[in-house]
Amino acid sequence: MACGQKEKGNQPSDANNAQLPAAPELPAPGESNKRFSNVIGWPEGKTPTAPAGFAVTEFARDLVNPRWMYVAPNGDVLVAEANTEKKGAKRATAVVTGQNKSQRFDESANRITLLRDTNGDGKPDLRKTFVDNLNQPFGMLIQGDYFYVANTDGILRFPYKTGQTSLTGSGTKIKELPAGGYNNHWTRNLLGSPDGKKIYVSVGSGSNVGENGMEHEVKRAAIWEINPDGSGERMYAEGLRNPVGMAWYPGSQTLYTAVNERDELGDELVPDYLTSVKEGGFYGWPYAYFNQIEDPRRKGERPDLVKKTITPDVALGAHTASLGLAFYDKTKFPQKYHNGAFIGQHGSWNRTEFSGYKVVFVPFSNGKPSGNPEDFLTGFIANDKDVYGRPVGVTPLPDGSILVADDAGNRIWRVAAQ
Repeated sequence: MACGQKEKGNQPSDANNAQLPAAPELPAPGESNKRFSNVIGWPEGKTPTAPAGFAVTEFARDLVNPRWMYVAPNGDVLVAEANTEKKGAKRATAVVTGQNKSQRFDESANRITLLRDTNGDGKPDLRKTFVDNLNQPFGMLIQGDYFYVANTDGILRFPYKTGQTSLTGSGTKIKELPAGGYNNHWTRNLLGSPDGKKIYVSVGSGSNVGENGMEHEVKRAAIWEINPDGSGERMYAEGLRNPVGMAWYPGSQTLYTAVNERDELGDELVPDYLTSVKEGGFYGWPYAYFNQIEDPRRKGERPDLVKKTITPDVALGAHTASLGLAFYDKTKFPQKYHNGAFIGQHGSWNRTEFSGYKVVFVPFSNGKPSGNPEDFLTGFIANDKDVYGRPVGVTPLPDGSILVADDAGNRIWRVAAQ
């Protein structure tokens, strides 16, 4: 489809004919703008804002770039602390709690911290380094008697028993992964299959739109499937620019991902998205985007792949940096939230006005998205240049509350129904 043309509605990515939210009507590519946010930290006593009927409290503070979380079988919360390392220059990445100023770091914390709430009061009373000396860790998984962590350059596996508060040794590297990446595309996520027989690995692109040559994008912008020992690697889906959040729709074998789309085509291009992932599917990057619209920077290169591009299920707004993804498989929240998707939007830099910087909710019905995204956790933006923090990972807890990792504010927020 030529750029600027519109298409009504959207097509489900499987045999279910339930109507999905309409695909967005997109403008032609335009001027690229930049507005970087300045993180000022959270004033004492201030929290993000949730809808009426919910309470927001601080779960943990004084972390260093808490970006992703994983809940162990016994309820322990494991937090990956890591950031984008920039050699030769310091970078404002962490905020001193209780002060309105930034602390500067030039190295990633490279650790996983364990938080345990032993008395069930909604706040951890045990905090311990679970494992350190990692290399930009992100995705975590407990499967069988092993704990897995995805560094930016590979997957490590450690022996693990439920309730363990720290890991010993340096782990076994079971899989090499292409390291680093454009902007924040160093993150590698992990998701176990429902039957425990496979592991899914997300790897973002190494560039915005393949501008360094596609020979540098081998095994990138994709979700891979491997065996628990690292063998049996196969491409599950590709053309996914930066597929960070991954989750199974509750009670199903339908994989969903939240994708951080491309930059420098204008304020409203290209929308990030939530989509079910079709095995063997191609989702456009870098040659095309929504409705098989060809990216002008790759014009005429791969018409076969443009034609093959699958339209995602739900548009999440351009430049929102939609990274976190979790389905609400608990029952404490009101019925409308049951089995719906929460998405952490880290926030824009390539847009005239800020977008993202919040957690949005996408309702589901009969196993399919049934409405457009709606704001759930807001209040991260202070004014037109400053933000208090930036949300990323979203994780339901066994007690029915959810946690939100605020990597720039160095806190984890807990949202519970009142």
